[in-house]
Amino acid sequence: MDQEELIIFWFRRDLRLNDNHGFFKALTSGYKVLPVFIFDCEILNSLPKEDKRVVFIHQQVNSIHEALQSFGGLNVFHGKPVEILESLTKQYKINAVYANHDYEPYAIRRDLLVSNLLDKKGIDFRTFKDQVLFEKAEVVKSDKSPYVVFTPYSRQWLKKMSEEGIPEFPSEKHLFNLNPSTGTAIPSLKDLGFEDQDISFVPPVIDISQLDDYAETRNFPGIDNTTRLGMHLRFGSISARDCIRAGVKYSSVWLSELIWREFFMQILWHFPHVEKSAFRHAYDRIEWRNDPDDFEKWCHGKTGFPLVDAGMRELNTTGFMHNRVRMVVAGFLTKHLLIDWRWGEAWFAEKLLDFELSSNNGNWQWAAGSGCDAAPYFRIFNPMEQLKKFDRELTYVRRWLPEFDSLEYPQPMVDHAFARQRCLSVYAQSLKP
Repeated sequence: MDQEELIIFWFRRDLRLNDNHGFFKALTSGYKVLPVFIFDCEILNSLPKEDKRVVFIHQQVNSIHEALQSFGGLNVFHGKPVEILESLTKQYKINAVYANHDYEPYAIRRDLLVSNLLDKKGIDFRTFKDQVLFEKAEVVKSDKSPYVVFTPYSRQWLKKMSEEGIPEFPSEKHLFNLNPSTGTAIPSLKDLGFEDQDISFVPPVIDISQLDDYAETRNFPGIDNTTRLGMHLRFGSISARDCIRAGVKYSSVWLSELIWREFFMQILWHFPHVEKSAFRHAYDRIEWRNDPDDFEKWCHGKTGFPLVDAGMRELNTTGFMHNRVRMVVAGFLTKHLLIDWRWGEAWFAEKLLDFELSSNNGNWQWAAGSGCDAAPYFRIFNPMEQLKKFDRELTYVRRWLPEFDSLEYPQPMVDHAFARQRCLSVYAQSLKP
């Protein structure tokens, strides 16, 4: 008997069953759908073995597998995507492979390899926009050039959203179109080369009460009224469109943060050089001090600047850091210590549960003054003034620095006035035409 033609849906940065664009298109294509997830060894091999993000992905994949049990389950693999997909094309009669777009440089290279493989076999590879509302060159100036300043980008983004609306893709209503396969055994974390950790993650819930207070409380780390949805947006365990709809309805300030996310994504797409170097090429001439001992103190929260140290302790312990504090610690590393923003970017990339290349890169370059729409290099936060302004009662500091009120807590490693003047001098000298 001839095999029935199937469509593979390849889950990637879209680890959910609801409002999933590519999954919806596959399920409504007229073909049965084989749902697949691949633990990509090309990515995993570069990660530390205690990486909490792999634990999160593993839990999410298990959740999807359990939710699909009555339909046959999720087919989970570990290896190189191009090799796994080639094997599946031999095992099944595949009409097409569907997935959602991924915009990061590695993903683009990977998808080109997959596309070339499938093209040789006469199999379509179709990808869809899912993790953003607007992508690539969809929000551009009238002359079709990209925006490099956030405010006009944001205005155009809002105008386009108002005109076009926010689409819905109710994939969860079409699960009966899945192929009734038996699924596959999910490799354990140990099988993948990672440590199993007993971690519970905040579920992807949009809390309306948080959004109501977001504008008033978002800058105060002691209150911690952040949504903690960054990780879920990063891995697609929540719909970006659902978040945008909530932002429109309940908090324009939170919506603006979601627009910043898309702004940095389109910057990375238009200007891929930012992954490795400064958006503003002149800033590649900065003569960084790059003192390894200073960097070590910063990494482990031992600078003697309480807000900086509390932020780094929170990051190292939980994989999260409050947004206001991120600005302070990044500014301190680049401006006070004159350490290359790429060093800090790499530390955040390793530690942040919500790490997203475009946002991490964009925000670090903003702090260093080297990026698009960046803070001017002569804007240098005073960490002590930031502490007085945003954690006056020391709620956040004492939460993360138990030794703060004792002699164990170190003196500031550098004088602010001295560091500020040194930074201004080095930047001015390095940026001379």
